[in-house]
Amino acid sequence: MIQAFGLTSNPRKGLPLALDDVSFEARAGHVTVLLGAPGAGKTTALRLMLELQQGRGMTYFRGRPLHRIAHPSREVGVLLGDVPGHPARTVRGHLRMLCAAAGVPVRRADEVLEAVGLVSLRDERLGTLSRGMDRRLGLACALLADPHTLVLDHPADGLSERESRWLHGLLRAHAAQGGTVLSTTADPKEAARTADRVVTLDQGRLVADQEAAHFARNRLRPRVAVRTPHAARLAAALTKEARTARHSVEVVQEDGNRLSVYGSTCADIGEAAFRHRILVHQLADEVGDMGPGADGCNADSTHAGQETGGQGGEPGPVPARDDRPSGDTPHEEQPTAAAGAPSPEPGRSTQNPPSTSTGAGPRPTPTAPVPAATDTATAPVKRPVAPGVVGAGRGAGESAVTPVGESVAPGGTGPGPAAAAATEPPAQPASPDGRPDDPPAAAGPARAPIGGPSDPSRALEGALPALPPPIAVRSAPSPLRPLRYELRRAAGISTGFLTGAAVLIVSALTSLVLARIGHTSQARLLAAWPVQLPLPPAALGAGLLGALAFGDEFRHPALAADRGSVPRRLGLLTAKLLVSALTALTLAFLTAGCDAEVLYLVHGREFTQVPADWFQLGASWLALTVGCAWAGVLAAGVFRSTTAGLAAVVAVPVAVVPLVQKAVESASVRTAAGFPVRLREVLLSQWPFGGDRYVAAALRVVTQPVGGALTLSLSGLLCAYLLTTMRSRAR
Repeated sequence: MIQAFGLTSNPRKGLPLALDDVSFEARAGHVTVLLGAPGAGKTTALRLMLELQQGRGMTYFRGRPLHRIAHPSREVGVLLGDVPGHPARTVRGHLRMLCAAAGVPVRRADEVLEAVGLVSLRDERLGTLSRGMDRRLGLACALLADPHTLVLDHPADGLSERESRWLHGLLRAHAAQGGTVLSTTADPKEAARTADRVVTLDQGRLVADQEAAHFARNRLRPRVAVRTPHAARLAAALTKEARTARHSVEVVQEDGNRLSVYGSTCADIGEAAFRHRILVHQLADEVGDMGPGADGCNADSTHAGQETGGQGGEPGPVPARDDRPSGDTPHEEQPTAAAGAPSPEPGRSTQNPPSTSTGAGPRPTPTAPVPAATDTATAPVKRPVAPGVVGAGRGAGESAVTPVGESVAPGGTGPGPAAAAATEPPAQPASPDGRPDDPPAAAGPARAPIGGPSDPSRALEGALPALPPPIAVRSAPSPLRPLRYELRRAAGISTGFLTGAAVLIVSALTSLVLARIGHTSQARLLAAWPVQLPLPPAALGAGLLGALAFGDEFRHPALAADRGSVPRRLGLLTAKLLVSALTALTLAFLTAGCDAEVLYLVHGREFTQVPADWFQLGASWLALTVGCAWAGVLAAGVFRSTTAGLAAVVAVPVAVVPLVQKAVESASVRTAAGFPVRLREVLLSQWPFGGDRYVAAALRVVTQPVGGALTLSLSGLLCAYLLTTMRSRAR
C-alpha cells in the first residue's frame, strides 16, 4: 500500500508550483492510475514519492518511507523513462548484471524475460531495441527483484494497442496476487479501462480521487464526431430539430469543420443532414472526455455557450445531477464557484468553444481550468491522513482533514465545511510530524507565551499553514554483490576486449620499431616504451579501462536508472579497484609476452634475453600498469567522466613527475636503500621468507620519479573520492 501526504514541489521563480499539496493512497491488490494532461504534475509526484527530487511531503510504502527500507529494489519496482543501459550490452547480460546488484539469483533474469515476452530477443543489443521492446525491458528490470509495489511512469507510452493490452493484463495479474500498482497516463479512456481507482491531477493540484466506474460515469460520455464543410448549418439544423422533438442534444463546434454531438446517434445525424442537403464527410461514434472539471461528483457550473431549455425554448439553468453510487459519500463538498463571483450571462461566449444545448437532459461539464483560489473546490476528494495527524488546516476558511474511512455528508449530524468555517475558529496548524503545535488546554498545563499575549510571532504562527516535512534526495544503494556486478559489467561489452587487442598490437609494432632503430634498453623494448612517450601503451590502456569502469556508470547509470546518480560506496569502489587491477596485471603480462615473441620471430634471441634485475623491473612494470588503472578509476569516480580519468593518468608523468623528480634527486634514494636493514636491527628479528628483498624493491619503486608521482596522485585522488563520498552522505 502506498500513502502519499502533502506532496509539494519546490517553488520556481516566476512559475507556479509543479505540484501543490497532493495526498492520495494506492491500495494493495488494486491498480491506481494518476491521470492528467502533460504538465499536470504526474511525473513530479512520482519523483517526490521516490525521493528523486527535492520538495516536501511524506510517502509510505507499506508503512515505511523509502529511505528506511533496507533493500528498496525488493520493495518498489520503478520504471521512469527509457532503460539507461549500455547500447552494446545484450538484454540478458543487462539483466544478469542487475541480478548481482539486487542480490537475486542469476536465473531470475531468464524468468522475467519469459514473463515479459523477451526470450527470443535475449541476445539483442539494447541499442537495437524498438520502443515497445524497450518498455518491456524496463518492466523486466522493475520486476527483477520481485517487488511488492510497482511505480510506472507512462508504461504504455509508444506501445501498440495489442502491446498495451498485454501490459495492462500483466499489471492486473500483479495486483491480483496482492501487489500494489501505481502508474500514470494522460488518456482518460485508458485510465477508465485499466484502473481500479483514478487520481486526477490538473495544474499540480488534486482534482478528484474516485473509483474507476464513478470516474467513467462523470467524465466520459458517448458522442458522435461529425466532419462537414457546413458545420454551422448542420449545428443549427440539429438544434432546431431537437428543440422541436424536445430531445436532449448537445452540439459543440470544435476547431475547423468538426462537430461533437452528445445525446444523438450516427443514424439520426445522417438523416438530418440528408433532409437538409448538407454534405457530411465523417460520422463516427466516440467517447468524449469532459475534462478535469467533470471529475467532480456534483459539480454544477454553467456551460459556456447558448443553453436552451426544453420548455418553450427559453434559456435556463439545468439542474445538477448526482451520479454518485450508493454508499459513496463525499468527504467534503464545497460550492464550485467562489462566493460573490458573477455568473455568466446566457448566450455570452467564454473561452470554451461555442456550443448549443437543447433539452433538459444532462450536458457536459465545461473543461475550463480549475480555479486556484482556496475557497473553491471542484470535486469532493477523500484525502489520506498521515499517522498521528489530528487535524491541520491549509488556511483560513478550510476545514480540518478527515481521517481515511470517515466522511461528512452534507445532510449529516455535523456541520458541513462551509458552516464549520463560518462558525468555528480556524484549525490549528500542525507540525511536520503531524502533531499540533499547541495542545489543548485540557491536555496539560498551559504554556506561557514567549512574547506575551500580543506576541506577533504567535499570531503569525497561527495564521501560517503547516508545511510537510522536506524530502531529501539520496543516492542509489550500492550493489549487494559488488564484485559479481563489476565482473559482469566489464565482461558484458566488447570495449575491454577491443582495448586490450589494440594495446597488444600497438605494443608489438612499437617494440619492432624500437629494435630497428636501436639505442634502446632491453627493458624498454619488452615494455614498448619509447623515451619520447610519457607512458607505454599498456599503461595507457590500463588507465583507459580503469576510467571506463566509472565513466560508463555515469554515462549509462544502470545502477540508478531512476535517479541518474551513481552510488559512491566503498564496496563498489573496492570491487572496481580489484577488477581493474586484475585487468591491468593481465594486460601487463600479455604485453611483455607478445613483445618478446614478436622480437624473437623478427630479430632472434639477442633481443629477448632476460635482464639481470628482472625482479625489480617486473615489480616496477606491474606497479606502473596497476597504478595507472587505479588512477583512472579514482579520477573518473571523482570527476564523473571517462575523459577526466584518462587525463589524470596522462597528467601523472607530464605534470607530477617533474615536481617529484626534484624531490627525489637528493639523498633520499640512498637513505631508503638501507631502510630494510635498519628496520631489522630495530625489530631484532629476521624478515620471513626474505621479506627484506620485497620491501627494498617496493621502496625503490616508490622512490623512483614515476613511482613517487603515481603514489602521490593515487593518494590525492583517494582522499578526494572519500571526501565527496562523505559529503554526499552528510547531505
